[in-house]
Amino acid sequence: AAFISIQAFPALLDLPQELEVSAVSCGSRHTAAVTRGGELYTWGWGKYGQLGHGNNISCDQARRVELLVAKGLRVEEVVCGPWTTYVRV
Repeated sequence: AAFISIQAFPALLDLPQELEVSAVSCGSRHTAAVTRGGELYTWGWGKYGQLGHGNNISCDQARRVELLVAKGLRVEEVVCGPWTTYVRV
């Protein structure tokens, strides 16, 4: 089982320098960020597939949701629920 740290205070997040974040949403144990370019990055607890990476793996590092890129979809908005992530494209 992967260890995912849960932080009670804000922490710095490493994203590639060319990315500018336009929106962020937090679920109970996961987070999602939308870039100005319309890409979605997610991280945290992924037991129910809420990170959108096609698996149930948790991740401490922000990862781009490749399925949306592959389909040519531009993310406009994201809202995280307790164990879900809703994306408007």
